[in-house]
Amino acid sequence: MTTVTSKYQKGKRLSFILGLLGLFFLGSEMASAELRIDVTQGRADPMPIALNDFVGVDDNYNQVGSDISQVIAQNLERSGLFAPINKEAFIKKAVPLDRRPEFSNWKVLNAQAMVHGRVNIEADGRLNIQFRLWDTFAEQQMVGNSYFTTPKNWRRVAHIISDLIYKRITGEDGYFDTRIVYISESGSKDRRRKRLAIMDQDGANHRFLTDGSDLVLTPRFSPTMQEITYLGYYNKKPRVYIFNIDTGQQEVLGDFPGMTFAPRFSPDGSKVIMSLAKNGVTDIYTMDLATRRVRRLTNSPAIDTSPTFSPDGARVVFNSDRGGTQQIYVMNANGKSVKRISFGDGRYATPVWSPRGDLIAFTKMRKGVFSIGVMKPDGTGERILTSGYLVESPTWAPNGRVLIFFRQMRPKANGRSGSVKLFSIDLTGFNEREIITPNDASDPAWSPLNN
Repeated sequence: MTTVTSKYQKGKRLSFILGLLGLFFLGSEMASAELRIDVTQGRADPMPIALNDFVGVDDNYNQVGSDISQVIAQNLERSGLFAPINKEAFIKKAVPLDRRPEFSNWKVLNAQAMVHGRVNIEADGRLNIQFRLWDTFAEQQMVGNSYFTTPKNWRRVAHIISDLIYKRITGEDGYFDTRIVYISESGSKDRRRKRLAIMDQDGANHRFLTDGSDLVLTPRFSPTMQEITYLGYYNKKPRVYIFNIDTGQQEVLGDFPGMTFAPRFSPDGSKVIMSLAKNGVTDIYTMDLATRRVRRLTNSPAIDTSPTFSPDGARVVFNSDRGGTQQIYVMNANGKSVKRISFGDGRYATPVWSPRGDLIAFTKMRKGVFSIGVMKPDGTGERILTSGYLVESPTWAPNGRVLIFFRQMRPKANGRSGSVKLFSIDLTGFNEREIITPNDASDPAWSPLNN
């Protein structure tokens, strides 16, 4: 087996990650197989894939192996690109990792790919998880890795394996080893309790970050994944906060003389961009996090808000009513060369640049209907992905192929507000899925990829 350096041994966060996860892997990849899904086309038929339970050293670890296989299957199925085959149809229920598979057993099921694995416990208590991905028709191994981690981290290894399978077959980065931060909502309409919450992208490992004593809004991840910026109301006074996920510490970014909206980090994490309302005028500002120096980018009598940097940090997209209706504009990062890019019927809001730089997602409002759509940075190629009574606040998965947003249902006949839930949808607009949360949920933000 060829040894490769784990991605968790690289970067500035080496000591933190090793201490927190204790996660390493050894990997090998055989000759390149031809099996591939084109994720850039329209609606793709899901690829049949066989995911065997990983074999454990005893009954306890057989359960861990089964759980790992189940998480991988759920991840791949939710992507809309894979169709895990029912295990009841398998001719062999346990496939040894140290033997070459009997490919005829999988071809007869039309399984274009097959995954199997093994779970062992080392003498030092570490969990060793190994897996192989095979192209069943080419009869070639596509990728195989071995991971050493603490037993409690088995679920994260399942996400990492899912990412490797996704990337090997689609050619695109996966998005399963990521987290989502959002606003958890509970209570009656006139006594709404809003808490900052975080979870894995599949809804697991859910926890609350704030206790709900103060109103919180619009959380957004930093590029390092360790910090979140959000708007909080303390004693009914709006402040921009930075929250460290790992330590639980938070700090006030600044007290501003007015209402502050929608803070977001710059791509390099050195700045926060936001809109600030003063004297009836709302403009866009940046703050340097090292010096706390504030710079004004727009200066108009209009409402300029919801700013987001492009992935390279060179431009900013925002919405403004400076033209008479709420539309989307793009400008250079220094506030120069402002250009309107939305020209369809209706009003546009909450624009956010794709991590790939190729698209801008937005909320559109027309004739009482809300929609989530995408357009190119020059305004061409507008497409609506989903619509409803109230759909809002799109945010991108870090691979730029999936969006998450919140959907509010229509009010009930007794006047009570409809439930508010999180949904994901891919760029085809065909694969919309609810992300289960303990309470109502809004204002989601997706973490960057783990690097």
